[in-house]
Amino acid sequence: MARTFRHLLLVASTALAGTSLPAHSHQDSDHVHLESTTLAEGLVHPWGMAFLPSGDLVVTERAGGIRVLKKDATLTPRLSNVPEVAAVNQGGMLDITLDPDFEDNNTLYFCFSQPGEGGSSSSVARATYADNGLSDVSVIFSAAPLIDNGFHFGCRLTFDNEGKLFVTLGDRYKYMDEAQNTNNHFGTIVRINSDGTVPTDNPFTEGDAPEVFSYGHRNVQGVTVHPQTGKVWAMEHGPKGGDEVNLINKGANYGWPVITYGIDYSGEVISDKTHKEGMAQPWLYWDPSIAPSGMAFYTGDMFPEWEGDLLVGSLKFTHLRRVEVNNGQPADQHEYLRDNGERIRDVEIAPDGAIYLLTDAPNGKVIKLTRAK
Repeated sequence: MARTFRHLLLVASTALAGTSLPAHSHQDSDHVHLESTTLAEGLVHPWGMAFLPSGDLVVTERAGGIRVLKKDATLTPRLSNVPEVAAVNQGGMLDITLDPDFEDNNTLYFCFSQPGEGGSSSSVARATYADNGLSDVSVIFSAAPLIDNGFHFGCRLTFDNEGKLFVTLGDRYKYMDEAQNTNNHFGTIVRINSDGTVPTDNPFTEGDAPEVFSYGHRNVQGVTVHPQTGKVWAMEHGPKGGDEVNLINKGANYGWPVITYGIDYSGEVISDKTHKEGMAQPWLYWDPSIAPSGMAFYTGDMFPEWEGDLLVGSLKFTHLRRVEVNNGQPADQHEYLRDNGERIRDVEIAPDGAIYLLTDAPNGKVIKLTRAK
């Protein structure tokens, strides 16, 4: 049964892009009244979600399941015919999205850590959805090479307005220098057709990893399409400092690890450079890191004053963050739900304009935010 709480959610203003943000921001006078409703709990580290045309919500569990939250707030058992995942450390069943023509073909896509000979890989599967399970499951993309560790899989998915599927990938942690190599998939964002084939206008079609669209990334755990421009935006974890939001351009190099605003967890310097010719600067970065995961530009009738603002989840500081966007640039930032102490893994906008969140925990939740009446 859904549980509803009315909160006076205090908004914390923070700084602009390119400046350091305090770990504990001051609270200002910009109060927003929201209702927070827990629609479901008991999910095992929920990671990604997508709304079906029916209004039901399909949700992944990192441990290996895919479940459906019905409109009446009942949660189905795990769907059948879901492939085995390498549920180790950060790996498992990760993001999920619908085919642009889902209403006609009932096709969905999910990204998962696929076990294989000698390690695991971030792989994308396509499947036909039915109420109790999946059919015609086929893997259409696998990042190469396979690596024997459980870190930095990336694995967010989105279709752009041209029907191309963008898949975000990580550098697999110990292989960060390979993020500058476009002949493999480490630290890249790839772009493929819905059947897994390579678009002919990709920038590196002559190389060994023709799916690559952009590179120089660390661990991309947010991707979305801007509702007005149709451009793809992505968000990645930095090391200790230097989380980034980037506008993704064809063939662009985003610098990791040659340039970075962060340092190693040990305190050692990774690079003494934050800028280099030929490498893109982030639209926004956070120092200290907020550990961002899940992102969406707000569009909807429920919060018209937030139209076009960027919503992101923070794992480290356990809040939903709203970044005001003024004339295409980042402005004030605001925090919600921080006092709940729950890691926000994903953010989605419902068809009615409500905001849905996933909390990353062994007893994970689906939370719905609406305007208080």
